[in-house]
Amino acid sequence: MSGIALSRLAEERKAWRKDHPFGFLAKPAQNPDGTLNLFQWECAIPGKTGTPWEGGLYKLKLLFGDAYPAAAPTCIFTPPIFHPNVYEQGNVCLSLFDTDWKPCHTMKHILLGVQDLLENYNLQSPANRPAYTLCVKSKKQYEERVRQEAKKYKENPQ
Repeated sequence: MSGIALSRLAEERKAWRKDHPFGFLAKPAQNPDGTLNLFQWECAIPGKTGTPWEGGLYKLKLLFGDAYPAAAPTCIFTPPIFHPNVYEQGNVCLSLFDTDWKPCHTMKHILLGVQDLLENYNLQSPANRPAYTLCVKSKKQYEERVRQEAKKYKENPQ
């Protein structure tokens, strides 16, 4: 394990615990022995108010490699969501995790970027053919499908 990655992830944890957006969750996963795995985070993002995603709390994993922060983490919705830029297995297709990645991006920046993607999808880079097709064919039907998913992923009041 990279000392640089581990050190940065420990700092990210401290920063997150001190200040994070309301309704967002992010914490390192627990290893079987009870220790924290800073390289795997369990997160959740709320759907933005006033969008079809409103009311849902969408769970995802962030997987960090030894090259972090020079290399972006992998972001996976668990369970997968119906979205043009989310592969059917749940992996997120977003420039933030590829060409737009910068080592200075924080956990807050990452999760706000993923939340923004929910409403501001990129039809030039589709990852999920059924979601893309429905969105192009009928935005109204796509948004209704999203509203149904939001009900399924209702925010947990904990």
